[in-house]
Amino acid sequence: MTLREQYELYEKNFLCTAGTSSTDPEFTQRTGPEEKCPLRTDFQRDHDRILHSKAFRRLKHKTQVFLSPEGDHYRTRLTHTLEVSQIARTIARCMRLNEDLTEAIALGHDLGHSPFGHCGEAVLNEICSHGFRHYLNSVRTAEVIEGLNLTYAVKNGIECHTNRIADTPEGNIVRLADTIAYINHDIEDSIRAGILAENDLPAECTGILGHSKSERITTLVQSVIENGYEVIDFQPEIRQAHDNLKKFMFDNVYLNSSAKKENRKAENIIRNLYFYFMENTDLLPVEYRCIMENSGAERAVCDYIAGMTDHYAVSLYSEIFIPKSWK
Repeated sequence: MTLREQYELYEKNFLCTAGTSSTDPEFTQRTGPEEKCPLRTDFQRDHDRILHSKAFRRLKHKTQVFLSPEGDHYRTRLTHTLEVSQIARTIARCMRLNEDLTEAIALGHDLGHSPFGHCGEAVLNEICSHGFRHYLNSVRTAEVIEGLNLTYAVKNGIECHTNRIADTPEGNIVRLADTIAYINHDIEDSIRAGILAENDLPAECTGILGHSKSERITTLVQSVIENGYEVIDFQPEIRQAHDNLKKFMFDNVYLNSSAKKENRKAENIIRNLYFYFMENTDLLPVEYRCIMENSGAERAVCDYIAGMTDHYAVSLYSEIFIPKSWK
């Protein structure tokens, strides 16, 4: 037996009946055929491909909530992804689901996120006729831009991580781990930024979920595990407290705070870059000109801008639109 086959046998003995096997042809199907790896299962292979991709590395310079924050401890899209991965792995392990599949989905779930967080996503969705949703673009980034040839289960989990039910319990774990992570780390970042104080949080939520980030994450994770396999979700009381805390964050941070004071500038950067390259497609990098030949200019320009980091978008905007001093 190869090492991969030995691990597949271990999965068979360890996973619960709801777990997704890495030998299941329905969930391990790839767009293009490939020979099996002698060392790794299909889901382990997907995990490694995502981790080594350029799109994954760029997440370290993409906004989570705060645009270009001053300070080393604010989250970026990369640190958010790693926190989602840790939470999702813990839940999968405790429920005896496929940890490798869960982690692969978690690491890939934001690969296609635009620069400047959700304000960048909103602008691209407005100006592109085909629309723009980061969860769909994450799959496109993995498959079309990076050519990772991922399994169906990983692509489905990435595509469904925001607002849809996935075809696997592992995909649904990542959807919950995403919201567990971002609500709680955004609370911590908002307190650090002086936007919130700990006692601003609704008492009816903290009384149920906990008064610290660690307590709240533990409560939410345990709730998913105790709710069981039939429906991957929080228990009803915990779900209500979670939803109320999420609403509080949208009202007080995500949609109405100084965290968003630079959004208009970021939106203008993306908008101006988009229309500039629509008029100057010959200046696109060669790989995006190849996309243009197959899918049109609009698709190519959107792909190019969506892949930019915040830093690169600002630098490119400055180079194109800001006059330079005569030397």
